[in-house]
Amino acid sequence: MMHDLLLGLGLVAIIEGLVVALAPMRIQDILEALEKIPPEKRRTMGLVVVALGVGLVWLAKQ
Repeated sequence: MMHDLLLGLGLVAIIEGLVVALAPMRIQDILEALEKIPPEKRRTMGLVVVALGVGLVWLAKQ
């Protein structure tokens, strides 16, 4: 269990780091676009992404 958690966190850190390293100005554009989206819609988007992540983890474990 701990191995899987550390693996997942490591992969997220790699992906996040690559995005910031390869496209720092694009991050600024994305943050500005997110500011324009109402909080409830952002919350819904976040929950959808969490659900997709849970689904992917479940599929990977099968």
